[in-house]
Amino acid sequence: MNAPESLAIPSMQHRVSAEEWQTRVDLAACYRLVAEFGWSDLIFTHITARVPGTEDQFLINPYGMMFDEITASSLVKIDLHGNKIEDSPFPVNPAGFTIHSAIHAVRHDAQCVLHTHSLNGVAVSAQKEGVLPLSQQSIFVLSSLAYHDYEGVALNEEEKPRLVDHFGRKTYLMLRNHGLLTVGRTIADAFLNMYIFEAACNIQIRAQAGGGELTRIPQAIIDGAQQQAKTVTKAQGGMLAWPGLLRRLDRKDPSFRQ
Repeated sequence: MNAPESLAIPSMQHRVSAEEWQTRVDLAACYRLVAEFGWSDLIFTHITARVPGTEDQFLINPYGMMFDEITASSLVKIDLHGNKIEDSPFPVNPAGFTIHSAIHAVRHDAQCVLHTHSLNGVAVSAQKEGVLPLSQQSIFVLSSLAYHDYEGVALNEEEKPRLVDHFGRKTYLMLRNHGLLTVGRTIADAFLNMYIFEAACNIQIRAQAGGGELTRIPQAIIDGAQQQAKTVTKAQGGMLAWPGLLRRLDRKDPSFRQ
């Protein structure tokens, strides 16, 4: 779906650095892919990326636009407190950046933070045991997974230290009764991590719905999952699949690049 012409979004391509523009294109693509894979919750989740070369500038979705409408130029630049740095006709959701800002502030390795409220993700987050070792996808998640208990809609600044403490240096975070979160050193990495996280949850719900006895994967296999992941992706992480994902978007609707 093209961004609505009535929004008349001016191009940012020649107003920002080449590095920032590439980040904008990749982040807009990530939003489109989240919509494509059915993980969006209308307008109520967020993906953020650090502006290259900065410590305290980030890009976030324009609050109110559907994920399949978002373009590189429509993304809003904000500071660590969620304040707009540049003029934009779009608002920013204050609750949307509370969790993200907490992580960006302490995880400088996390260039991208991706959060979803998918139905199966939330369903697993409501289960006391959380992610179970039932699938190949689950072993990668379980090798670097943290949990954070639900404290209500993310508006409370006092929650940030607890969330950061629980997450630590992990890659996957299950927000209990709430949803899923991943980080990545690139936008591509954060997306691939979420793809794996979502798949693990989808498979778990289906396996449980089957009603039969479930077979759990031994801990020894989970312990070797991270090294196996590096081998499978040729140490390229999400970048191995990212060009193909962009080609998929280009075939359907290349307007994310605008």
